Amino acid sequence: MFFSRKYFICTLILFITEVLIAAFMHDSFIRPTFGDFLVVILMYCGWRSFIRSNYRVATITVLLISYVIEVSQYFHLIALLGLKGSVLAQCILGSGFAWGDMIAYTMGAMLIWLVESRREKEIAGNTAVK
Repeated sequence: MFFSRKYFICTLILFITEVLIAAFMHDSFIRPTFGDFLVVILMYCGWRSFIRSNYRVATITVLLISYVIEVSQYFHLIALLGLKGSVLAQCILGSGFAWGDMIAYTMGAMLIWLVESRREKEIAGNTAVK
């Protein structure tokens, strides 16, 4: 069984941050846009907590999952599933399609890619020196 404590701690911190944003931020940028930016990073860290894979596979996977969830909002999946009254379903699946959300997800994935690729190069450079 694989477990990464480092990524799990990041997952917990990001989850708490998302909950605080949802509970206390009622603006037009932080909650809808920055929250979507962070949720991709949260999903990525959650993935890397329990699944051993390289950052490329994990990043593309969580980005595609985010896109699928967003597109499902366009087709009103929650209503089709009869879950319109479920707060949990609306929290997980969202309630309305927005192109801005797709951009926020993409930007979150780009940050992951940038940070992890630099980290990988740094690790490779350190092993080459030894």
